[in-house]
Amino acid sequence: MVIGDDRVVALVRITGKVQGVGFRIWTRNEADGSVLALITGPDAAASAMMTRFWQGPAGASVSSAIEEPTPLVEGPADFVITG
Repeated sequence: MVIGDDRVVALVRITGKVQGVGFRIWTRNEADGSVLALITGPDAAASAMMTRFWQGPAGASVSSAIEEPTPLVEGPADFVITG
């Protein structure tokens, strides 16, 4: 979902062998075995994160990384990139 000139907000569900391999550094585990992430930022950064989701951490085997509709109009105000 695009919000503005070059900003994206997307809820991304990643499936495959994605639990127990370190994805929780980036995402939330779901009961169905998938992991879920909310990403927001410039289009280039969101695209780079989608690439990282498809690669996954060591030990992961990603079957899909699908953006889901989200009602967000803008990203969280208190989010800060630290690394």
